Amino acid sequence: MKKEDPSHSITVFERNRPEDTFGFGVVFSDATLETIAGEDPPSYREIERSFAHWDDIDIHFRGEVIRSTGHGFSGMERKELLGILQKRCDELGVRQVHQAEITDLPEADLVLAADGVNSTIRSRYAERFRPEIDARQNRFVWLGTTFPFSSFTFYFKENEHGLWRVHAYRYDREHSTFIVETTEEAWRRAGMDRAEEDGTIAFCERLFAKELAGHRLLKNRSMWRSFPIIRCGRWHYENAVLVGDAAHTAHFSIGSGTKLAMEDAIALRNALRAHRDVRAALPAYEAARKPQIESWQRAAQVSLQWFEDTERYLRLEPIQFAFSLLTRSLRVTHENLRQRDPDFVARVDRWFAKRDNPPPPMFLPFRLRGMELQNRVVVSPMCQYLAEDGLPDDWHLVHLGSRALGGAGLVMTEMTDVSREGRISPGCAGMYKPEHVAAWGRIVDFVHLHTPAKIGIQLGHSGRKGSTRLAWEGMDEPLPEGNWPILSASPLPYFPHSPVPREMTRRDMDEVRDQFARSTRMANEAGFDLIELHFAHGYLLASFLSPLANVRRDEYGGPLENRMRFPLEVFEAVRATWPAPKPISVRISATDWAPGGFGPAEAVEVAKALKSRGCDILDVSAGQTVPHAKPVYGRQFQTPFAERIRLEAGIPTMAVGNITSYADVNTILAAGRADLCVLARAHLYDPYWARHAAFELGHIAEWPAPYRSLERFQPRFK
Repeated sequence: MKKEDPSHSITVFERNRPEDTFGFGVVFSDATLETIAGEDPPSYREIERSFAHWDDIDIHFRGEVIRSTGHGFSGMERKELLGILQKRCDELGVRQVHQAEITDLPEADLVLAADGVNSTIRSRYAERFRPEIDARQNRFVWLGTTFPFSSFTFYFKENEHGLWRVHAYRYDREHSTFIVETTEEAWRRAGMDRAEEDGTIAFCERLFAKELAGHRLLKNRSMWRSFPIIRCGRWHYENAVLVGDAAHTAHFSIGSGTKLAMEDAIALRNALRAHRDVRAALPAYEAARKPQIESWQRAAQVSLQWFEDTERYLRLEPIQFAFSLLTRSLRVTHENLRQRDPDFVARVDRWFAKRDNPPPPMFLPFRLRGMELQNRVVVSPMCQYLAEDGLPDDWHLVHLGSRALGGAGLVMTEMTDVSREGRISPGCAGMYKPEHVAAWGRIVDFVHLHTPAKIGIQLGHSGRKGSTRLAWEGMDEPLPEGNWPILSASPLPYFPHSPVPREMTRRDMDEVRDQFARSTRMANEAGFDLIELHFAHGYLLASFLSPLANVRRDEYGGPLENRMRFPLEVFEAVRATWPAPKPISVRISATDWAPGGFGPAEAVEVAKALKSRGCDILDVSAGQTVPHAKPVYGRQFQTPFAERIRLEAGIPTMAVGNITSYADVNTILAAGRADLCVLARAHLYDPYWARHAAFELGHIAEWPAPYRSLERFQPRFK
C-alpha cells in the first residue's frame, strides 16, 4: 500500500520485540515465490539470498526410504524473513511500533487485524466476525534441529506408546524445522501431557536418536498443542479487516500461514486499488479472497485428517503409502506427479498392476466373483424420470448404450424400484412387472452384444421420499395430485410439508423384502451382471439406518445393531436369490452430514456386517438423508469415506462425488482410496469419457468394429 501511494500513513503495531518470532523456518512453494517476486522485487531478492531450496521429498516408512523429486520448495528462517520485511518497511517509510498490544480498534481509516491465531480483535468483536474454532485431536510440537536435512523429510516411527510423525525441512545451511506429531492417546501414554519443554526435548531426542545422528533438538516456546482450524463467518467489520491466521488457518502439512497472510495482503491491496472507498473495498476483498481460502482449507482439512488417521494406512505397502501421502490433499494428482517425477509414478503403476509396462491404473481390469471389468470406470446410476409405470424405453437404451460404447467398464441403471408404490416419482424406472424384464433385457443385450462393458441394476425403494415430482419440477417436492401411500421406518415426513409416511409393520417388512427378492429374480432373467441395493440418500432402507429418520422403539430402532436389522434382512434375501457367481454391491450414505445422524464410524460397522453376509463391494456416497444436512462439498468430497470403509472394513469400495478427471481416477485408485470410480455428470457431459481419457493417456482402447476408423483419427481441439 505504501508503494501504491507514498502519501499513505501506515503504522505497524507489533506485540513482540523486533527480533522475536515463533517457530524456526517457513516454507514457500515455487509458485508462491513467483507471486512475491512479481509484487515486490526488492523483498524477493533479499528473501532469495536466504533460501534453502529442495526438490525432493523423502518418506521413511517401515525401514524403507521412498523418494519423490520435482516438488520445488524453499525454506528460510522466520527471523530472517521478519528482518527483511522490517527493513523493507523502513525503506518505504512505514512506521513500526514494537511491544505494543492492541486490544481495541485504533483510530484509523483502515485497520488490518493480522494478530494471529489468538487474535485479540477477532475475540473482541466475535459477534461481528462469527469465528468457528475447531481444536483437533492430534498433538504436535514445533522444534528445531542442527541436522540440515537435504530434502523435505517425513518419518513414521512406532514405539510402545504409538505412532509418531515427523515433518522436517531445512531452513538455512545448518538448521531445520522438526515438527513431531502424534495422537492424543500416544501423547498421554508417553507422559507428554505432563512434560515441560526440556522434558519434551529429551523424549524426542531419545525417540529419534538414529534419525538425528548426534544432532540436537532446539526449542522456542515449543509446547505440545492441538492445531486450531479457524473459520470466520465474516472477515470485515466497519473499517477493520482480518488478515492471515486471524481470519483463517490451514494445517501446516499443506502450507504456511505466512504464505496465506502474504497472499491476503496482496488481494486486499488489489481490492483497495479497485475500490478507493474502504467500505466498498473490504466486502470486495472478502468476496474475492474467501472462496480461495475455503478451497485451500478444504484441501488442508483432508491433509490434516490423513495425518490424524495415519494408523489407518500402516497396512499399505511402502510405495502405496508414499503415493497416498503425496496425494493426500487431493490437489496433487497422479498426472501432476507424473510430470514432476515420471520415474516415481512409473514405479507406482508397476506395483499397482503387478507387471511391467502397465496401463494407467484406471485401465487395469478388476474382478468381482465371476465378473471381470475391463477397466475401473463406472457410469453412476442417474435417474432419468422418463419411464412410464416403471417401463424403460428407447431413451434408456440410448442413454445406457451410448455410455457402454463410450468405454466405461461398468454401466449402472438408475435407481430401479421394486414396486409401483416404491417409486420416487411417476417417471421412475421399475422392475416389478413382467414387461419390465423384456424391456431391460433389450438394453442388457445391446450392451453385451456391442460392447465389452458389464451392466448392473440398482434396486431400491423410495420410502418417505416417494410420491414426488420429477426432478426438474421440484426435487423431493410432493406431487400436487395423484399421490400414492408411502412407507418409512418411522412416521416422519421428509419436509414439514411432505406427506407423513406410514411406519412399517412387520407385515410391511415381509412384503418389501419379498419385493426385493422378486426384482432380483427378474434382474437375473434380464441378464444383468451385477445388482446394487440402495441403502443411501434417505430412501427406504437408508431411513432405517439413520437415527434422524428412525425413531422406532422396537427391535428395529435405537442402537445401530437394531437399525440395520431390516436392511440386512433385505440383503440376505437378495443374496440368497441372486446367483452365487454374480456380485452384489450396496450403495450407502456414509454420513447424514447432520448433528445426531448416521456417521462414518457406523458406516464401517454396516460395511463389516454386509461383507460377512456376502456383499462384494460398497458404493460409498453421503448425505441426502435429511433436508437440513450441511454437506462439505469440494473436489472428491466423498472419497475419504470410501477410503475409510475400504481400509477399516476390508471390503472393496467405489468412490463417487465430484470426480471429474482421469487424473482424479488414477490418483484414487493408485492410492488405495477405492477400487472403482463412479462418475455421473462427467458421463452426462461426455458419453465417451473413458475413451477420451484413454486417448489423452496414450492407452489403446479397442473401438467397436463400425467405429474402427477412429483408431487413426487425431482430433483437434482448436
